[in-house]
Amino acid sequence: MVRSLWTAATGMIAQQTNIDTVANNLANVNTTGYKTEINEFKSLLYQNIQTRTTSANGEQKPSSAQVGLGVRNASISSVFKTGNFLASESDTAFALDGDGFFAVRGIDNNTYYTRNGNFMFTLGTNGNMLANTEGLPVLDSTGKPIVLDQRYALNRLTVTSDGRICYPDASNNPQPIGIQIGVFQFNNPNGLDKQAESLYSQTAASGNAINEATNNQVKKSKVIQGYLEGSNVQVVDEMVNMIVAQRAYEMNSKAITTSDEMLQQANNLKR
Repeated sequence: MVRSLWTAATGMIAQQTNIDTVANNLANVNTTGYKTEINEFKSLLYQNIQTRTTSANGEQKPSSAQVGLGVRNASISSVFKTGNFLASESDTAFALDGDGFFAVRGIDNNTYYTRNGNFMFTLGTNGNMLANTEGLPVLDSTGKPIVLDQRYALNRLTVTSDGRICYPDASNNPQPIGIQIGVFQFNNPNGLDKQAESLYSQTAASGNAINEATNNQVKKSKVIQGYLEGSNVQVVDEMVNMIVAQRAYEMNSKAITTSDEMLQQANNLKR
């Protein structure tokens, strides 16, 4: 019965983490580029109560008797399903239709990846630099910050579906200026390490970033100007998940209460 107390306690701890994940999803329902996170569980070790052996009559027992020792959280995975596209009045708002990620340069000089295409131009010493809302520079297809000199009127810039920045010529026809917004993919996006501000960092589990501009073996993502990708959180699904987690928490709590009552009765037994 003491074993049942600890087993039920692991269930309560696991469901508490599940509730935390659901709450985080609901809190980010309006976060641009946010991806729903889901809990995955696994059982703990099993303890042998009775091994495969023969009975008193010499008959072979087909299976052993094992009891589980609870559950734990195996991982919290992100669902990289494309969210809804939301119209924006900003000319530097971009959404990605596909599996790609934008790339930004962090303050630690490392490269981070994001689906949040809410960018803006900031004035720097070398010209106007495209950056995210935190001021981190957005990288082009060669891994360099996107910086435009003063000859370009920012409100006349357009971006093609493959990320090429264009500027109108004398005939007012958009022409590429030789800069392409970098879009990158990963063989295993779930292996990315989650950071703040909807950023992800590359890990050994995710594999190296695949540059869509130089790799023809992957399906290209489309860059859509004037739109932002909303979160893919489904509020109704998260509310159902919260109810399921709450009921599972209550059942584990009930198991602890029942075990405690059985121990109390055992202690009260008299000869």
